[in-house]
Amino acid sequence: MLTILELLLIVSVAITTAGIAAIMLAQRKPASAPHWQIADEPLSLLFDEGVLHHATQKALNTFCFLPGAHVWDDLREALMPRFPDFPDVAGTGASGSMLLLARDPNDNSCLEINWRDGLCWVQITEKAGQTGTGPMSFVDQNMHKLCSDTITQPVWEVQEDGGVGWRYAAFDALCLRFDRSDIEAEFSRPNGNDPQRVSLERPDGNEEWYEVSTRTIQGKTLCQANDITPLVKSEIAQRFFVQTIAKTFAHLSIGLAIFDQNGRLGIFNPALVDLTGLRPTFLATQPTMMSFFDQLRENRGMPEPKNYSTWRQDIAEVIAVASGGKYRETWTLEDSRTFSVQGRPHPDGSTAFLIEDISPEVTLTRNFRIEVEQYEALLDCIDDAMVVFSSAGILTFSNAAYRKMWGHNPEAAFADITILDAINLWKERLRPVVPWTNIADFVTTVGRRDNDEITMRLATGGQIACQLVPIASDATLIRFSAAEVSTQNHDPALTKGTV
Repeated sequence: MLTILELLLIVSVAITTAGIAAIMLAQRKPASAPHWQIADEPLSLLFDEGVLHHATQKALNTFCFLPGAHVWDDLREALMPRFPDFPDVAGTGASGSMLLLARDPNDNSCLEINWRDGLCWVQITEKAGQTGTGPMSFVDQNMHKLCSDTITQPVWEVQEDGGVGWRYAAFDALCLRFDRSDIEAEFSRPNGNDPQRVSLERPDGNEEWYEVSTRTIQGKTLCQANDITPLVKSEIAQRFFVQTIAKTFAHLSIGLAIFDQNGRLGIFNPALVDLTGLRPTFLATQPTMMSFFDQLRENRGMPEPKNYSTWRQDIAEVIAVASGGKYRETWTLEDSRTFSVQGRPHPDGSTAFLIEDISPEVTLTRNFRIEVEQYEALLDCIDDAMVVFSSAGILTFSNAAYRKMWGHNPEAAFADITILDAINLWKERLRPVVPWTNIADFVTTVGRRDNDEITMRLATGGQIACQLVPIASDATLIRFSAAEVSTQNHDPALTKGTV
């Protein structure tokens, strides 16, 4: 028989063996279920220009977020207690990344942020078995209630029967403001995932417009309404303005081509088609400025370039100058037409080109210039010296006989010649006893005047007749001619009479 000592030894060995086996089993257990196992679906969110664009279902449930309805600040407010270094903005610079650790030393979760251009990815890595984690560790019931009460956009749930389930306070305020019992039915007509515009009539008769977006999350239909009344009013005003402008431009004889900020043709009028010969079908395709001028050259609607190799560079310079508001040229075409072309910029970045046919004006100016030259040539053939002064006393015309008599060419003067300048010139060749003041007053007098004649003696002997004749526009014609010698007694220096 075994002694008591032997029994105690056997029991001790058995207990020791069982303990060792238990320790070994305990050490192998984490291999099949590690303490830091990562959850199947990560908490990932994607922001576009600071607005939530997409997120995993777990992230949406965790933060009670809705794409398009929440922004970067909403996520920051939710994560600040746990990650105090969470950035104020969604990334700085073209691209980059950062890794944040939780405030609590016992919290081994981390937050990774990556951004490129306007996109920013946020991913929160949590460990399985982490104490204190879970959806409501980020946003508790009070925070959820606070969001529901403070978000200004109406957000609500559409039930299977078409009724409204839970809703934000903004939705209730909207229903109360319109005082309509059917507003829920008006808003609760989701039509796919495309945003729908809904108009509501206020008690005062005015309309408000909303854009309703619909999303289906975990079998629930969520709707969000954005007030787009200012946008709709702006669109209506813009359409009305464009229609008014189009009707106005349709009756203009000046060709008009307006290019938007992207350099594409936005508005043109019928006169542009008539003047340039460009096809309306081509203009309706909204060509670029470069294509517009290329087609204009092919239609002979602008002067032929002297150097085809630099043609496109020249047109690029024209566009640049027009965008600066300094382009103004006169085009002479092969068919003898003359265009006045102007480029005018607008504050919104668009550029307008105005093309006007000034051929009649050019022809009229050319004919008028020819007639003036003929009249001047005719007056140059007259032996009497003639000079014309305006009502302001400025010399405006003189014939060849005048220039020869007084040895002075007014056209060669750098400044305007006044009646006083002319009198000083005449004094050098005449006897001193002449009523110069009367002549100056006659020239500068405005209104009805009678012809006057003064006989003057030359310093070299002989005498001339000076006739003062009022003409159109209160101007004065002064005519110097040889005076008839009278045998009657008269003042040897001066004889004055009225013609």
